[in-house]
Amino acid sequence: MTEALIHSAVDTGTTADLAQPGPAAGGPAAAADVEAAVHAIADRSRHAARSMATANRAWKDRGLRAVGAALQENVRAILAANAMDVRRGRDNGTSKALLDRLTLTESRVDGLVAALENLANLPDPVGNVVRGQTLPNGLRLRQVNVPMGVVAAIYEARPNVTVDIAGLALKSGNAVILRGGSAAEATNQVLVRVLREALESVGLPADAVQTVDQFGRAGANVLMKARGKVDVLIPRGGRDLIQTVVTNSAVPVIETGEGNVHIFLDESADETMAVEILLNAKTQRPSVCNTVETLLVHSGATVLPAVATALRNAGVRLHVDQRIGAALPAGIDAEPATDEDWATEYMDLDLAVAMVDSLDDAVQHIRTWSTGHTEAILTNSLANAERFIAEVDSAAVIVNASTRFTDGGELGLGAEVGISTQKLHARGPMGLTELTTTKWIVQGEGQVRG
Repeated sequence: MTEALIHSAVDTGTTADLAQPGPAAGGPAAAADVEAAVHAIADRSRHAARSMATANRAWKDRGLRAVGAALQENVRAILAANAMDVRRGRDNGTSKALLDRLTLTESRVDGLVAALENLANLPDPVGNVVRGQTLPNGLRLRQVNVPMGVVAAIYEARPNVTVDIAGLALKSGNAVILRGGSAAEATNQVLVRVLREALESVGLPADAVQTVDQFGRAGANVLMKARGKVDVLIPRGGRDLIQTVVTNSAVPVIETGEGNVHIFLDESADETMAVEILLNAKTQRPSVCNTVETLLVHSGATVLPAVATALRNAGVRLHVDQRIGAALPAGIDAEPATDEDWATEYMDLDLAVAMVDSLDDAVQHIRTWSTGHTEAILTNSLANAERFIAEVDSAAVIVNASTRFTDGGELGLGAEVGISTQKLHARGPMGLTELTTTKWIVQGEGQVRG
């Protein structure tokens, strides 16, 4: 792969441009060409989706394992392309957090292969009977899971998502159209080629995985407007990208949200557990959406000195309210927090810390500032744990464990399309079932309605 190839596609600019494409070269005629080309891709996806919907589990699982083997066989080409993307991102001033999300390593590719194997080992959601009954008139009813059809995804700087979404779409009997953004352009070109060739090798349609990256932000805008050709659109990325898609899409959207994640240290929290969980939740991989961003500490808790010391020793920058600042051990530096800190998804080694006087105060803070992603309580009180579960309205609520477990792979879903923070159709990590809808099957023996 050459630098010339990397720059051959139309660049996307920033996520903020998605709804405001600049004039295409050649004017309206060129814009019409992009629309026609993207619609043609969607039509091929629709045709592929019909084939995928009738593929049995064994066939789809062969496809997943073929993709995994192909990733391993092509790992050098994948990492070489990714190194070019990372270098270009670093030269362009991309943030440390986004560079981490952009970067693939051999171990991360191995993780993608393992996720595909996990998907292959999971039950096929297609045909699962959600409910059923026989009516008094003899009609036999079943509501069953069926594929969505054509699933589109718009995401940024996350080449792992290319494989995760394609794998989930394949297992759930869908076709997928990908828009991975210019930051990972070279990596995604290689990945999409590898995916398509692997599918063809087992007799599945290559067009079950397609991309519109070659059409840049103009292609993304056409994809958002392709209602009737695309069944559902899933954005995954920062707040600007997600809100742009939600605001401008004519295609139904499943919204994946940013992660302003909280942990509440109850006054009964165990010190050793609190230190281990906070270090894991903040420092294991700071750039991802299930990393803790705000710590709420009960004024009666005794574990703050140990927790703050461990976090600072790990390089975490503390943004604290006045009461926390006064309670920190000598030599632990911190900076004053503002309302902006309570609202920020840092995606870095920064943590906002506030003191509260009760569980009620903690819940109120979370209700005010949370994005509805994940919240956790560390406590030895069963009553407080149950109240926290009942009163906190987020996609995931965790008791005495790291927020890093809000992840499709960790929760046994094999992989995830994203973490949905909305309440319609899907909420939380979106796995195989969340990429299906339902169909009512009614079987009779000549019944007519009276």
